[in-house]
Amino acid sequence: MNVLFVVSECVPFIKTGGLADVAGALPKELAQLGTNVTVMMPKYGLIPEKFKEKMVLKKVLYVQVGWRRQYCGLEVLEQDGVQYIFVDNEYYFNRDSLYGHYDDAERFTFFCRAVIDALPHLDHLPDIIHCHDWHTGMVPFLLRADYEYYSSIQTVFTIHNLQFQGIFPKGILYELLNLDDYYFTTSQLEFYGNVSFMKAALVSADKITTVSPTYKDEIQMPYYGEQLDGLLRRRNQDLVGIINGIDDTIYNPTEDTYIAQKYSVKSLTKKTVNKTELQKSLGLNVDEKVPVMSMITRLTKQKGLDLVRHVFHEIMSHDIQLIILGSGEKEFEHFFQDMERQYPEKIRCIVGFNEELAHTIYAGSDLFLMPSQFEPCGLGQLIALKYGTIPIVRETGGLNDTVEPYNEYEKTGNGFSFTNFNAHDMLHTIERALTFYQKEDAWQAIVEEAMNRDYTWAKSAFIYNQLYADLIST
Repeated sequence: MNVLFVVSECVPFIKTGGLADVAGALPKELAQLGTNVTVMMPKYGLIPEKFKEKMVLKKVLYVQVGWRRQYCGLEVLEQDGVQYIFVDNEYYFNRDSLYGHYDDAERFTFFCRAVIDALPHLDHLPDIIHCHDWHTGMVPFLLRADYEYYSSIQTVFTIHNLQFQGIFPKGILYELLNLDDYYFTTSQLEFYGNVSFMKAALVSADKITTVSPTYKDEIQMPYYGEQLDGLLRRRNQDLVGIINGIDDTIYNPTEDTYIAQKYSVKSLTKKTVNKTELQKSLGLNVDEKVPVMSMITRLTKQKGLDLVRHVFHEIMSHDIQLIILGSGEKEFEHFFQDMERQYPEKIRCIVGFNEELAHTIYAGSDLFLMPSQFEPCGLGQLIALKYGTIPIVRETGGLNDTVEPYNEYEKTGNGFSFTNFNAHDMLHTIERALTFYQKEDAWQAIVEEAMNRDYTWAKSAFIYNQLYADLIST
């Protein structure tokens, strides 16, 4: 079975969010199941030179984007049993960032056309083309609209975050996509007077997946549906929720070279070394008995930071240390920086992102706060669980599917959660978690339960593989 993954970013080459982690880990798992996987992505100028040096030019072709005929180089790199093909065009992709440019509609129209035009030059014609998020949304649509020759190829589209949809003015229909008004209808590309790349995929892909079962259900409701809930309800039979996993070759406390002391569920006392080293490195009071709570997150409203801000002083009234790592909206960056100045003995806020520091925070924390307003899947809570750092989450999306609230009567659960998007519900849940932290036997049982569960891609990769096989056989 031949599968072509089409993504806008991929670990280890380049990353802005969780999509890159999925694109890096899932193909490797599929390859271990015997599936022949090729990943196609843009060749960004920001990709490190150590990877560019290994790329070999396979083919040069020219891609039609409206009236423009644009250069496209296909460069190949083999790694971990997966073939990666990088779509090269320096005008479009040699930028200072991956997204947010004035011509994103043109850049990703070029990329989608390039993917389809590259099909005859692949080692194997794919049985399945699996596209991810809006940047690739025109691939399944254009495949059906303009390329009858490829009618046997089945398409899968994964929604990683419905909030970002690639919405552009109607003019791109003619200027970039080479399509006419026949396609500008509510049943096709039209979206409130504009053209939507996300909608293009949702009306044309053979199967639609989301990155958790709960998110699949949520996006069919108006509150989470981003004005596409009606379309998603109509496509309910083609909608599948499959939880993400984590790559345990990257996130694994028994092998992690970034952390001060490797440990496992059988050597939890060694986790304390990571805690005291983290406190020391950040200039916090070194005290293994004081609970350390962390947030590694984009600093945006989606991540529930309004809740945190609303009851921040109540949280700080407890004997606790708080570490925040992330960047995003300036109001939250400034708020946490101000709070660090107000509570210099208890808080550290590091604006930006540092991979090594993130690993040391996961390993050195006791609690991980993730009170998202919505969360398609979330990787932070999965990594925290793997490191025995207990998550406190809101019951939404993948957080609901991966964190089982602790039940003190049945002695079950791997974390703590609250239902309503309410600051005092969150505060109560934090306080409940701190109560059990003081009960050594109960806390150890929760940590052991967290670390003993399987958060890898193995099970989910099997489900994807079965989905592909079912599509081909129909």
